[in-house]
Amino acid sequence: MSVDRVATAQQSSYFLSQINQSGARLDHTNKQIASGVVADTYAGFGDQAQVLQATLSAQARNSAYTTATSLASTQADLQDTQLTSLSDLATQLKKAVSDAVANNDPTGLMAQVGSIFSQATSILNSKDANGDYIYAGGRTDTAPVSVNSLSQLIAAPSTASIFTNADGKKSVQVADGHTISFGLTASDAGTGLMQALKDIASFDAGGTGNFDSSTNLSGAQNTFLTSQIAATGTVASGLTAVTAQNGNVYNQLQAATAQQTSSDTLYASFIDKLQNTNMADAATQLSLNQTALQAALQITATLNQLSLLNYMPNG
Repeated sequence: MSVDRVATAQQSSYFLSQINQSGARLDHTNKQIASGVVADTYAGFGDQAQVLQATLSAQARNSAYTTATSLASTQADLQDTQLTSLSDLATQLKKAVSDAVANNDPTGLMAQVGSIFSQATSILNSKDANGDYIYAGGRTDTAPVSVNSLSQLIAAPSTASIFTNADGKKSVQVADGHTISFGLTASDAGTGLMQALKDIASFDAGGTGNFDSSTNLSGAQNTFLTSQIAATGTVASGLTAVTAQNGNVYNQLQAATAQQTSSDTLYASFIDKLQNTNMADAATQLSLNQTALQAALQITATLNQLSLLNYMPNG
């Protein structure tokens, strides 16, 4: 047996490197188990780093879409309730006009007209929880209806002139490349009703009006109010259609929310598989690393104890 076959420097160096590698692998597995993640840097994920980064980015975008869609859904839901109320007010106006004609008595008609105007204006100038005007379009800091009395409505040059809202609707991006328009403006929802109220109030203020002082309808009053039965009916039908349109938008937003929730679940599951430690696999790997380190230590210790003296005869 040659001298260089027993505990050479090359052999010792090799097994020391094995100890270092086994120790490093053991430390890495311990860290994975303690932290619950495969690595704390993208470099630690190897060829999966790019996939993980792309998935995390997609999840972040989806989360932003979810937040924005939730706010839009809240507004669409609130508008659904308010548009239903506006539709009811239009129906009340039609009934008030119809009753005046049927009973040949316009007494109290203008009181109802004034109440309906006040309620409609209050709805159209309502604000959300952030203090923004709901029906103002892009001009959320300005009340979309600029008049607050029937006299101001009468004095307005046109019904269109009382609305100060921006023309464009709001929109929300609910997914990559998919945007939904939402949020009716005051002019979208209230033009027909305000026009009917303006027509009745203007006639009342004219020479043949003055409904409150009339116990019976004059011919001119009867003719005018009869025409308003059809006009107010058209307004009510229009608001019903607008309410349905808003409901359709709300359903689209709800469908988008459901898709976002599904996507988030998918992203989270995929990220969990890439990023989080599989404890069962890690425990197995920990045992293997411990065994490998122990074996390397034992071999190195035995190798370092070897000497030619062990093989030389005594005496």
